[in-house]
Amino acid sequence: MTNFVYRRQITVEWGHCDPAGIVFNSRFFEFFDWNAWLMLEAALGVRPSDFAKVFGIMGMPIVDAKARFLAPAKFNDVVEIASEVSEFRRSSFDVQHRIAIDGRLAVEGSETRVWAAYDPDDPLKLKSKPIPAAVIERFRAA
Repeated sequence: MTNFVYRRQITVEWGHCDPAGIVFNSRFFEFFDWNAWLMLEAALGVRPSDFAKVFGIMGMPIVDAKARFLAPAKFNDVVEIASEVSEFRRSSFDVQHRIAIDGRLAVEGSETRVWAAYDPDDPLKLKSKPIPAAVIERFRAA
């Protein structure tokens, strides 16, 4: 059995770049986050705006993020972003991201996210919730 992998291509735009035309490193974390939400929507068949109604959660905030920058991405490069959940725990999960240019790995990153709802005792705080087994199954591809 393999994991569900969400892939898409984007063209690097000038707004992603520094004045030299190279993607500013912090932008990759935006790319990771953007791809993670698209992956969740594709795997679960639910728009993120409907997660509260369907799953009783407010979202999946990031509690850790890392990246390794192996090669620069430049203005007008077409990059492929591939994201997958690499591990589920009781209420958190890890997402791995790979960004390739012309088939060569340029950036790899990871995030840890928490399945979270508003705390019923203090609505200004978040509280982790167990990830439903049915959600985890949606990330397992045959």
